[in-house]
Amino acid sequence: MIRFRLAELIADAQFKTGRRIKLIDISEATGINRMTLSRMTNQRGYSTSTDTIDKLCKYFGCAVGEVAAYVDGPLPAEAEVAAAKAVGKVRATKAATRPSKARATKA
Repeated sequence: MIRFRLAELIADAQFKTGRRIKLIDISEATGINRMTLSRMTNQRGYSTSTDTIDKLCKYFGCAVGEVAAYVDGPLPAEAEVAAAKAVGKVRATKAATRPSKARATKA
């Protein structure tokens, strides 16, 4: 699976420049739709065009390998969820974090 490293690139750029960089700033500078940038940052397995990757490389002054990386197998968080499901912990965790209707109406 291809993993976009947009969040890391933004964090590095913010550190170097000393100012906050928002997705809207990148969108305006590159012409990439803000929702596309948001999906690249947050949606696992999102697919985009090479034109978008090219614009991000130009904006950040980096190589393609710094924008996207190939990840073999599940990501660490996915591996933890799979392990928890195997021992039945996910169901208990979801039930414990979900407020019941009785508690919600009293609060």
